[in-house]
Amino acid sequence: MTAQRPATIDDYIRAAPREGQPHLRRLYALLKSVAPDAEEAIKWGTPFFVEPRFLFAFSAHKAHLNFTPTAAGLAPFGKELQGHKTTKGMLQVPYTQPLPEALIRKIAEHRVRTLREREDDAFW
Repeated sequence: MTAQRPATIDDYIRAAPREGQPHLRRLYALLKSVAPDAEEAIKWGTPFFVEPRFLFAFSAHKAHLNFTPTAAGLAPFGKELQGHKTTKGMLQVPYTQPLPEALIRKIAEHRVRTLREREDDAFW
């Protein structure tokens, strides 16, 4: 990433490692299609989708990207995530591997549906 802080998600992707930009563009388009009304923002230096709660985020790294739908967002997909590198709330995708678009779409759609059903005011 460059030293200048990106103001938009497009700026963020342009500043990301060149080899990751195709993955990041596809991921961004996919997330926009799942949550077209979500606010897009750069928070803590990371692209966020908020509706008005945190839906998901993603981040670019030297050799991989992270898709972050939170631990609650990933939990129902344990079997489908086998074979992928994950942390408690994040899916890591190396730029050398295909983006698992169908799986990411399912997780993102589940996250949107789950948050819209909630009645509390918590951001996370």
